[in-house]
Amino acid sequence: MSATTATSRMSSTTEPKPSAGRRGNRDRPQKWGSPITYFVALLFVGVCVAPVLFIVLGGFRTNSQITTEPAALPSPWVVGNYLDVLKSTMFWGEFANSLVVAVASTVGIVVLGLMVSFVIARYDFRFKGAMYSLFAAGLMFPMVVAITPLYLVIKDLGLVDNLLGVIIPQIAFGLPVTVIILVPFLRAIPNEIEEAAAIDGMSRLGFFFRMVVPLSLPGVVTVGILGFVGSWNNYILPLYILNSQANYTLPLGVQVFSSQYSTDTAKVLAFTSLAMLPALVFFSVFEKRIVGGLTGAVKG
Repeated sequence: MSATTATSRMSSTTEPKPSAGRRGNRDRPQKWGSPITYFVALLFVGVCVAPVLFIVLGGFRTNSQITTEPAALPSPWVVGNYLDVLKSTMFWGEFANSLVVAVASTVGIVVLGLMVSFVIARYDFRFKGAMYSLFAAGLMFPMVVAITPLYLVIKDLGLVDNLLGVIIPQIAFGLPVTVIILVPFLRAIPNEIEEAAAIDGMSRLGFFFRMVVPLSLPGVVTVGILGFVGSWNNYILPLYILNSQANYTLPLGVQVFSSQYSTDTAKVLAFTSLAMLPALVFFSVFEKRIVGGLTGAVKG
């Protein structure tokens, strides 16, 4: 055996072989889950989607169709119910009130929550853990539990039958979720970035606006979406605070409309569909943003 042949054999035995596991995982067909898992998932999806479809499709039907065949498709399709609602000034007035309340509440939740989360995440001070625990404890107290004392406070402030009487409490009750989600995002920002910014002469306020806000944008978008949808669908607080129909939001408008047109079920379903449509579309469009923001919060 020549030296060249021996050397070639030794080199061939010492060369790293490609990982068979990785290549095998790529070539291996993806396994489907258990049929029972898919059945349960489809069952939950059906339970959630079926009422929405019934309301939306019911708006395209007549009252006789709903009475004779409640689960059937519209035949023929009737668009007059939706057109009547869209021509109503009451609907657009309540839509404007809901939009003002939702946008103002969302802005307040995001701005105040981001500032509070920045202080808790980046500063060391006394009772820091107690403050964070206080916000975490706020998750255990829904608005329904505190509605009576909350009404008394709003009454003392003179904000009854005022949109501010709805906006301010919604901001307060939206802060716990915002802080819990945003604090991990802000803690995950490396200290080296803040030190480099300080060396370049950037103030803490400049670091907050130029670095913190862009880096925590997934979490900001998440809390903004949750705040908007929660504010749009809020019913119990406007029910206690708002008295005049001119200040009603859409959830209250649905109740009033259903009382006025109790015999016209199809038109009530059309009004309900249009009332829930903005929040439903908003949530569906930004669903991936919500999942990404919550995933980042868990990782942080």
